[in-house]
Amino acid sequence: MPVDGVERLRREGRIVIVGASLAGLRAAETLRAEGFTGELTLIGDEPYEPYDRPPLSKAVLLGKAGPHRTELPRRRELDATWRLGVAATGLDLRAKRVRLADGDEVQYDRLLIATGVRARPWPKEPEARLDGVFLLRTRDDAAGLYGRLKAGPRRVFVIGAGFAGCEVASACRERGVPVTVAERAGAPLVGALGGVIGSVAADLMREHGVDLRTRVTVTALEGDPAGRVRAVHLSDESVVEADVVVVSLGSQRNTDWLAGSGLGAGPRGIACDAGCRAFDFRGIVTDDVFVAGDVARSPHALFEYQFLSLEHWGNAVAQAETAAHNMICGATDRRPHLWMPAFWSSQFGVNIKSVGVPPMGEELMITQGSTAERRFVGVYGHKGRVVAAVSFDNTRWLEFYQRQIERGAPFPVEHPTLDRRPGDRRPVPADFPDPSLPTHAAMVTLSGYSPADTRLVFHPARH
Repeated sequence: MPVDGVERLRREGRIVIVGASLAGLRAAETLRAEGFTGELTLIGDEPYEPYDRPPLSKAVLLGKAGPHRTELPRRRELDATWRLGVAATGLDLRAKRVRLADGDEVQYDRLLIATGVRARPWPKEPEARLDGVFLLRTRDDAAGLYGRLKAGPRRVFVIGAGFAGCEVASACRERGVPVTVAERAGAPLVGALGGVIGSVAADLMREHGVDLRTRVTVTALEGDPAGRVRAVHLSDESVVEADVVVVSLGSQRNTDWLAGSGLGAGPRGIACDAGCRAFDFRGIVTDDVFVAGDVARSPHALFEYQFLSLEHWGNAVAQAETAAHNMICGATDRRPHLWMPAFWSSQFGVNIKSVGVPPMGEELMITQGSTAERRFVGVYGHKGRVVAAVSFDNTRWLEFYQRQIERGAPFPVEHPTLDRRPGDRRPVPADFPDPSLPTHAAMVTLSGYSPADTRLVFHPARH
């Protein structure tokens, strides 16, 4: 776009943000902070202004914060039009219009898609509708589940031992509520951190009184005549009585509304370049549609230019800020999104943090501390270099390993600070599951080409 066109866009353009959550809010604030004075519209399918999601599975379930007290702080006034409680249902790229569920259409000059993810529902609808069956993604979900936990259920059953499922189980035990967790893999957290770390998490859960069932699937949820859930049936033919069931089967990216739009969008997210510009279905980058947050798939120079889908709070903020900057500047002033993947979780009294992309790691090396003591650092290696690190109650080393990842440091780790006191520090297989098989709640998804993708269905734009 010519310089005068960019200046006109900044003064009087129309920017629409679909997704009124963390990424959408931070993008809107960045637009205003960087001098955009035109018309700004935020569209969200929930009736609430942007709120923080991480506390929902932690502080809210423990009663330390009410669901209505999770609103995200505002860094500045937005002077924006809010269209809340109405979902986007379609996109016309040619006419530059977003269609809404109420039949309205919103015109844009620049569009940011930050629709995030939703919780994967229990696939059997009649069972999913039983009283006492919960998902945990939204403020309303957390409020409903908190009410049941506060009432003191006989037993909670959690389906899926990813991070969210483990945090729910931790909250139950902290409240003194009996809880059973079922996981189809051999241990919790295997999709995110691999089997070696998963076995540590399994021991931790059992030590805190969790009835952990691994290598099983749930075959049915049984209800009573009044429509309340009362039991869970498992693939090993066991039956567990429970009056609350939490379905924690990972997430689905909110791209359904883009079917037929012509964008490169699908179940893995919306493909975009490092500058957050969306690709169309032909692989051609667009100039007026940008993507940020959990719904985005973007290449990362530190990780073999794999397209990464990152369900991380910090990534949503950083990518939204980059997208907003690039939306209102000329081509030579655009910058890439190169945020280091990072996440954290608090469960069973342990603080778990990670940097990098653990699922890329073929091998794992415990470099500090001891897994037996639940206080350690594990470093992941891929093709002879460091690609990730995870810590259990030992966060002080993560900044060091982040720098190692950024400079492509060799693996196995050889460094004067390597703690050799507990014994041998040789690498072992990280024991991640086969990537072609589904796992629960991997926080980083390597979403480049997979040999399992034998069919592609293109949805050309309607004319």
